[in-house]
Amino acid sequence: MATQIFFNLPVKDLNRSVEFFAALGFSFNPDYTDENATCMIINENAYVMLLVDTFFKTFTSKEVANSKDSAEAIIAYSVDSREAVDEAVKTALASGGSPSEDSQDYGFMYNHSFQDPDGHLWEVMWMDPAGPPADSVAADSMSTDGSAGPQS
Repeated sequence: MATQIFFNLPVKDLNRSVEFFAALGFSFNPDYTDENATCMIINENAYVMLLVDTFFKTFTSKEVANSKDSAEAIIAYSVDSREAVDEAVKTALASGGSPSEDSQDYGFMYNHSFQDPDGHLWEVMWMDPAGPPADSVAADSMSTDGSAGPQS
């Protein structure tokens, strides 16, 4: 069985967050949705739990970061083309998100980012299925087993 991953993010307005991410094409599992939370489906093994702030706070004794002022993480997801990257960011901005960083084009990889209505950072990326060219800096920084580091 593949490992599943669940990101838990605090949100101010659950309905606004659902509308925002639905505009980006994400769906939600109604079995894990109520007035406090929803389960946004990334794929069959990755999910984002959007939790109303007060409910999120019941899972930690730590202070919850103000994502409008601080970066707690950057959540990246892939799409099928460069055009889909640009379309996702355009949709995010039109749906209540805000700009984050400028797009970055590495030839074999292209990404752009936005902030959701709560200020969480999202990066949309496309990577050439063939990977980086053999003579690229990215390829040189990968070892033969795929881990970071110089090749032997």
